[in-house]
Amino acid sequence: MPCKFMHCCGVANKRWITFQHLNFLKRMYVTQYNKDLSQQAKPKSDPVAPPFLEKKHLGQEKTVLREIRPASPLHPPLSETSNRNEFKAVKSAAIVEDLATAVGAESKEEKQWKEMKLQLDDLPGILARLSKIKLTALVVSTASAGFAMAPVPFDLTCFLLTSIGTGLASCAANSINQFFEVPFDSNMNRTKNRPLVRGQISPLLAVSFAASCAVPGIALLTLGVNPLTGALGAFNIFLYTCCYTPMKRMSIVNTWVGAVVGAIPPIMGWTAATGSLDAGALLLGGILYSWQFPHFNALSWGLREDYSRGGYCMMSVTHPAMCRRVALRHCLALIGLSTMAPILDVTTWNFPLISLPINLYISYLGFRFYRDADRSSSRKLFFCSLWHLPMLLLLMLTCKKSLIEKENKSELLS
Repeated sequence: MPCKFMHCCGVANKRWITFQHLNFLKRMYVTQYNKDLSQQAKPKSDPVAPPFLEKKHLGQEKTVLREIRPASPLHPPLSETSNRNEFKAVKSAAIVEDLATAVGAESKEEKQWKEMKLQLDDLPGILARLSKIKLTALVVSTASAGFAMAPVPFDLTCFLLTSIGTGLASCAANSINQFFEVPFDSNMNRTKNRPLVRGQISPLLAVSFAASCAVPGIALLTLGVNPLTGALGAFNIFLYTCCYTPMKRMSIVNTWVGAVVGAIPPIMGWTAATGSLDAGALLLGGILYSWQFPHFNALSWGLREDYSRGGYCMMSVTHPAMCRRVALRHCLALIGLSTMAPILDVTTWNFPLISLPINLYISYLGFRFYRDADRSSSRKLFFCSLWHLPMLLLLMLTCKKSLIEKENKSELLS
């Protein structure tokens, strides 16, 4: 029985090989002579209007048969290792696709609007950014410099009331400014993370905070200091929120109006100490007025894309040559205003001499900005303005005329 079984297997194996050989020879014959046969046979021309639809189909079938290509050999069966590799590749591709889908869903959820919950621990920081605490500190420092430069004895209580009232007024003005500019700040990279733009606080809370700062601030300046200082503080809030803020999208005159807003705090400090508006107060206001042009024009030069995207009408965007020219002009004006200080009997004659080097340096950087008109020169001018103003006010304070000298001079004149 085993011998018969082996004999049957051998016969079947030989027949299978013979069948495969015959099939291969048949394919070779069709492949080799098909081209010659198709060239010898003359294809029939199709009638213009075939009477039956079936003939058209038969003609199409004939053309298909004439264009037979050599049959490709059969692919060998895949091994187990290739099957495993293919399964692993498909599985890893599916995992990657699932991860990409999850990441896309998360990014879509992040872009969607969702309500932000306000934590009480985060509220002081949010209100500090709403009131622009760094700008408020600069305003309070200039008001303090004006108070210290006044030719009267130093009163600590009046000084503290003036500083607190000026700071509250500045916080109110900055908060109202951000409330009005939410749709425009959202288009700028510099301001798109402000609290109102991100929805960290509601507009009602921002307006309530501004009112809670403005009313006590003006009350302190009016009742605790003097009515003139309170009127200047109220006028400055009005000028910043109702004139400067809407004018930023209308005309380049907004830069000059904003310079007036920055020039009022040292005048408020002077009037808080003396109760009157003297030539010294106007001189301090003039120095702050001129200093703001190189400071802001250099800053806005690097933010031209942001301002144009937000729809703000700035000199750096619409009048770039005027922007550089005005910055240089007011850098030189600081030298003339420093020379006017001893003439108006505010400082001694040492002040124009010791302040000349820093005034010449900022004028040199202003000339570089006017000549080169690039981001590097504007950045250097901006950073110079940050230390130039405190240094100039400190030198002015050290060269302040004492009360004894003024009294002796008044006696000699009388």
